[in-house]
Amino acid sequence: MSTERDVVVCEVGLRDGLQNLDRVLDLGIKKQWIKAEAAAGVSEIEVGSFVNFQRLPQMADTAALVAFAKTVNGLKVTVLVPNAHGAKLAIQAGADRLSVPVSASESHSQDNVNRSHQQMIAEVVAIRDMINALPEARRPLLEVGISTAFGCTIEGAIAQSKVVSLARQLVAAGADEIGLADTVGIANPIMVRNRVRSVKDAIGWHRLTTVHLHNTRGLGLANAAAALEEGVKTLDASLAGLGGCPFVPGATGNIVTEDLVFMLESMGLRTGIEIDRLMQVREFLAKHMPDIPLSGFLAVAGLPMAWTQSSPDIVAQNSTMPTG
Repeated sequence: MSTERDVVVCEVGLRDGLQNLDRVLDLGIKKQWIKAEAAAGVSEIEVGSFVNFQRLPQMADTAALVAFAKTVNGLKVTVLVPNAHGAKLAIQAGADRLSVPVSASESHSQDNVNRSHQQMIAEVVAIRDMINALPEARRPLLEVGISTAFGCTIEGAIAQSKVVSLARQLVAAGADEIGLADTVGIANPIMVRNRVRSVKDAIGWHRLTTVHLHNTRGLGLANAAAALEEGVKTLDASLAGLGGCPFVPGATGNIVTEDLVFMLESMGLRTGIEIDRLMQVREFLAKHMPDIPLSGFLAVAGLPMAWTQSSPDIVAQNSTMPTG
């Protein structure tokens, strides 16, 4: 596979997928998962989160996973950090990218990280100061993901103007990039297009690079296509659709990594990921988690007859996507 990519698929299953489990997956299995996905061509993996490990014991080995992932050539290592303390641990571990969740819903923010908007903005300022104190070569990228950016199961509708205002404040606080997260899977393609465009217009098109989508109501891939049309270059996804926010009622899995890669490659967009090898990673996961339900259509239907990754359907080859 070519290393050139039109779209980056960031694997979040090791964090968002595993945090919901009622058991702790063996560290050795997680390492094999990381190594196998990287070998398949996945260039960015969110390996875990530096959170309260008493609350989420599934994430207690995150530092060890960062250390291992940093040995994988060419892999960008991302972690979620809910506060400055988590950021300090992530920096010490050597993570390449810190993702800070700041919810557009005050109620969800209190449930998820036990902080208000203003307290979270202050955390971002503190993390920015921490990063700036490092030698330039050691500074990780600071991304802030706006959770519940499309709606909340606690508060209901979230105004677009609120998301735009919060994005402006977070950039002013020191965020390098902003992401938008459909935490409870309530978005639709028109909403995605409008919110991505509005936030990009407010903070600069280069600063909104990522969307994190859930498939709770079956619109995950349609929403991903809408985000691409607005110039988004990074899409989060979870192998076999594992995951969903553990603190939001009704939230189910993320969009499926293998289904997303198939869609993108069929559209003529280069992901750098080999689908056959990615499906082998899914089989590995199924073997070690036999009682965990796995999602995804590609695993059931298989690839279309005569479809090859190097030459997708000719109709797709004539498709064009905005460059952002």
